[in-house]
Amino acid sequence: MSQRKATSDAGRATIRDVAERAGVSVASVSRVLSGNYPVSEELRRRVMKVVRDLDYVTNAHARSLAGGGTPTVAILINNITGAAFAHVAKGVEGAATLRGWLSLVGTTGDDPERELALVNLMRQQGVAAVILLGGAYDYDEYQLRMARFARSLDAAGSHLVLVGRPPLEGDVPATTVDYDNEGGAYAMASHLLSAGHRRVLVLPGHAELTTAQGRLSGAQRAFEAYGVPFDPGMVRHGPYDYEHGYEAVEAALHETPDFTAVLAGTDVVAAGGMQALRAAGLRVPEDVSIVGYDDIPLASQLTPQLTTVHVPYEEMGRVALRAVADRREGGAGRRKSADGDHLVLGTHVVVRNSVQPPGQRG
Repeated sequence: MSQRKATSDAGRATIRDVAERAGVSVASVSRVLSGNYPVSEELRRRVMKVVRDLDYVTNAHARSLAGGGTPTVAILINNITGAAFAHVAKGVEGAATLRGWLSLVGTTGDDPERELALVNLMRQQGVAAVILLGGAYDYDEYQLRMARFARSLDAAGSHLVLVGRPPLEGDVPATTVDYDNEGGAYAMASHLLSAGHRRVLVLPGHAELTTAQGRLSGAQRAFEAYGVPFDPGMVRHGPYDYEHGYEAVEAALHETPDFTAVLAGTDVVAAGGMQALRAAGLRVPEDVSIVGYDDIPLASQLTPQLTTVHVPYEEMGRVALRAVADRREGGAGRRKSADGDHLVLGTHVVVRNSVQPPGQRG
């Protein structure tokens, strides 16, 4: 009988094929491959030689469901092309690789129903953790359903990690890795106000996103601290993309043209706003100052280079993965204190070349 005939009908070697060829039991092969049981060096060499000869591939998913094998973390992100949270995913993946873990990435498309469905799917797949990136949707039903999924994940031996969003309310078994979102916006608005700007166009993001709410709140607090009236009519809500930045600034130039600065919710939004100002024949920062938020590589590639808020996105990813690993290594019954479940990283303003005192434009 040929070697190919000795394998399964589908053409892929099975663990039984390996055991038969090596002259040992299936249980012995399983012990060698799992690495969780002591075996003799001679047995290990014999089994691994057959594994190589037959090009045998273990069923990692089946091993994971059995409680062994390679832990897998699911990273759920709104848009895989979004630079800011792509850096969080990079941090998660890098820290996972160092531990020999696998990472899966799913995209939600800015759809809360799809996000909830993906969390439920990952629970069914038996992943070690589900890591959600980006702002949450601020309505009660969403929060309640997410809390239920967190408890369901916990009961299945998995864990929910929220990155860049507030913690869920109540006693929910989830870890939050956040950053000082509101504080960053407060510092950036203060930077503009200290330069003399009083009419600031604010583009914080979608109104229902907690990220945007925090950035708007930070800007409002800065105006209050400086004793400057905050005009709600200078706020334009919308997605964190280039098109929104362009369209919002273009519209504001017609509707409220007296603004001297733009506080954009992300660096990408700021880039779109810069282009709209140029299209209108205005210079940055001589005619209009503009600032961003995130400090992605784009910020230092723009002309002029963009003053922005630095968020430690990659470090947030590493911290999120470490939180999951620490929890697993501490045992399934381990629970951290409330403070330990909510980790907050700092932000700071990176001053570049896109801000100067208000100019006198025509």
